[in-house]
Amino acid sequence: MMNSSEGGTPAIRVAALTVVRGGRPVLHGIDLDVARGSITGLLGPSGCGKTTLLRSIVGVQRGTAGRVEVLGRAAGSAALRSRVGYVTQAPSVYADLSVAENLRYFAAVLGVPKSDPARVIAQVGLDGREQDLVSRLSGGQRARVSLAAALLGAPELLVLDEPTVGLDPVLRSELWRLFRELADAGATLLVSSHVMDEAVRCDRLLLMRDGRLLADDSPQALLDRTGAADIDAAFLRLVAATGPTARPEVLS
Repeated sequence: MMNSSEGGTPAIRVAALTVVRGGRPVLHGIDLDVARGSITGLLGPSGCGKTTLLRSIVGVQRGTAGRVEVLGRAAGSAALRSRVGYVTQAPSVYADLSVAENLRYFAAVLGVPKSDPARVIAQVGLDGREQDLVSRLSGGQRARVSLAAALLGAPELLVLDEPTVGLDPVLRSELWRLFRELADAGATLLVSSHVMDEAVRCDRLLLMRDGRLLADDSPQALLDRTGAADIDAAFLRLVAATGPTARPEVLS
């Protein structure tokens, strides 16, 4: 199992998180918990603060105030480096190296078994492309290499920033099946997206707009509460009901 022994504490706990960038607030007093062994979707339109929140959780965002704890430690702690996998929107691998060379390099940095690159290559469906230069891959294939690098060492927490953007429907479905397998094995996944139809694949949803949380609940509970037929409509009803400057609404 990937879960550590820190009892029933959440994988992620955020309290009163505010981020100011260029003199302008980007996040406004965010409070949230993310349960271990779950898939939590972070959804909202582009520019609403999703990436800033994820960067705060992995400990690389400047200008933060408030508290962010990850796996029982302060976000960004050195002890978390091998326990948290992070996939950024832009592929974070070396274009002049092959798929296998990239993964062998990151495996050496992390100190994981030499067999791990082969495992993650198979997980993300890149079998047969091991010797291809990353610069010659499609955008979707590069994204898969980044995901494979994040999976090295079987981290307890995966923070994925729009990992399915630009992928075809078949590959998107395959990756979501992989995400579910990882969660079932004990990993925690926080996955951002602006594609609302991915919401039904999550155990819980965080809906964001303008740097604030509009709601925090399961997909079905959101539909029941709003009376909407889908998450797109539920989001729009929450916007209309709460307004962009209202306090976050936690539904139960």
